[in-house]
Amino acid sequence: MTASIEHTSGQMILDMETLRSSDVVAGLTIQERFEEFHRLNPWVLEALETLTADYLERGHRRVGMKMLAEVLRWQYGRATKGDEFRLNNNYTSRYVRLIVGRHPDWEDVFSIRQLQSA
Repeated sequence: MTASIEHTSGQMILDMETLRSSDVVAGLTIQERFEEFHRLNPWVLEALETLTADYLERGHRRVGMKMLAEVLRWQYGRATKGDEFRLNNNYTSRYVRLIVGRHPDWEDVFSIRQLQSA
């Protein structure tokens, strides 16, 4: 499944695919589980970047990654029929670091806290 959500004004498009999960997670650290999730679902990072850019373009100066994760869950639910979007909240801090790594000018947009466990 590939789905797109286009903002009614035509400004925001999220390209989403079927969320994939791994059967091999037992015994892995949060970081290792995140890396596996990201490897299987690279589109999630792109969607979070799109949401961030859209929010900033509307004049906001700060963005909460957990808010973006909830928006993405909602958008995924709108684009699919009964498919659950399972994005572990423990991954949001890792997504912030990936996004800031790709967009250094967004460093002050997010609150980046020390990781509790690797």
